Amino acid sequence: MSLTLYARELRRGVLPFFVIAAILTMYIVSVVYMYDPKITENLSLFMSTMPDAFAAFGMSHAATTMTGFMLNYLYGFLFTWVPLLLIMMTVNRMVVRPIDRGSLACVLSSPVSRPRIAITLAAVMLTVLASMLALIIVAQLACAEALFPGELNRAELLRASVGLFCLWTFMAGLCFASACTFRDARAALWVGGGACLLMFLAKMAAQVGKGLEFLQDANPVTLFDPYGLAAMSGDAALDAAILAVVGLALLAVGAAVFCRRDFDV
Repeated sequence: MSLTLYARELRRGVLPFFVIAAILTMYIVSVVYMYDPKITENLSLFMSTMPDAFAAFGMSHAATTMTGFMLNYLYGFLFTWVPLLLIMMTVNRMVVRPIDRGSLACVLSSPVSRPRIAITLAAVMLTVLASMLALIIVAQLACAEALFPGELNRAELLRASVGLFCLWTFMAGLCFASACTFRDARAALWVGGGACLLMFLAKMAAQVGKGLEFLQDANPVTLFDPYGLAAMSGDAALDAAILAVVGLALLAVGAAVFCRRDFDV
C-alpha cells in the first residue's frame, strides 16, 4: 500500500465526507428527539393505518424501545441509501474521473506498482466507510444519552451497526469493481451504483407489492437484517458475514482488473 496516495485520497474526500456526515447527524438528532416512550403505542397505531408506505421505507416494525425506534427509522432506510451516495462519489473521485480525464497517468507513472495502487484505493474506500460508521455510532450514543439516559441498548445498536458496515462493504465492492471494469465513464459509475439502487427498489417493491415477494429471494441487500442482528440471531449474523465476504471479493476483483487493464495512458 502507498501511504502517500492513501493520505492524499483521504484529504481529497474530506468535503463530501463531512457533507454526508452532517446530513446523517442531522437526521440522527431529529429521530432521537422524536422518540417518546409514552407515544410509541400511538405511533404503532399510526403505522398500521399505512403499512405499505412504512414498509416501503423499511419502517414496518413496531418500535417499543429506544433501540427499536432507531433501528426502524434510521437503519431501515436512511443508513442504507445515503451512504451509497458517499460510495459513488468516492469511486468517481478515485477511479472513474481520473481514468476518464487521463490524470491517472501521473499515478501510474510513479514508482508505485499497480497492485499497491489498487490495494490503496480499496483501503481508502473501507477507511471512509469505517470512519462514517464510527461517526454515526458516536452521534447516536451521544444523542440518546443526552436526551434519554439509559434508554438505549448499546450492545444491540452496535451489533446492528456491524451488519450495516457489511452491507456498505458489499455496495462499495460492487461500485469499485464496476469502476475498474468499464471503459465508459457513465457505465463505470452507474453499473455498480445503479445495480445497488435497483436492489433497494426491488426490496421496496417486494415489501409493499402483493405477488412481488420473489424479488427478495435473490436480492443481496435483503441479507441485512438489523432487527435480527440486534436480537443476536445466528441467521442474521451469517447473512451479514456473506455480504462482507462478497463485498471484499468484489473489491479484490476490481483490484485485479485494475492491475491488468490497459488504461491507454
